[in-house]
Amino acid sequence: MDQQKIGMFLKELRVEKNLTQEKLAELLGVTNRSVSRWENGNNMPDLSLLMEIADVYGVGVDEILDGKRKETRIDEQTTETIEKVADYANEEKMRLTKILRVLLIVALIMSVTALLLNYFEIEGRLAGFLEGFSGGVNFGTIILALIFTSRYGAKLRAAKLKLLNKIKGRKVNK
Repeated sequence: MDQQKIGMFLKELRVEKNLTQEKLAELLGVTNRSVSRWENGNNMPDLSLLMEIADVYGVGVDEILDGKRKETRIDEQTTETIEKVADYANEEKMRLTKILRVLLIVALIMSVTALLLNYFEIEGRLAGFLEGFSGGVNFGTIILALIFTSRYGAKLRAAKLKLLNKIKGRKVNK
């Protein structure tokens, strides 16, 4: 996939429709800076946005990803499949966002607990345990947040899906 080629194609389509970057951004609910990054080949729009962009320009998602027009249009079944994949990707993002929120709330509670223990100078086995536990939870939360939000998080999720599909495939074959 050539991002530069895709970017030039997106710009060509926008110009054909007599849209400014600002107007397109407004239609899609993104910033004009995002549109500029797509057209310069620096970034790619999310899959769900690709569907909207294709609708605005009257082309197929496959044409955008190829960076050129095709002779034949994709059929309705393919479009439905792509929409399902986009919905799945959005659901996965929402699920990960919820996990991160819960982890951050737990980390916040543990941080407040540790601060209160230190403030009131509470000592003892339980206080030592709670302080150590809260530090561990905070550290773990930071590590998980970094993994989930990095490019490696996406690779880990892809590997997890591959593994789950293999397991499902074995169960079906037995």
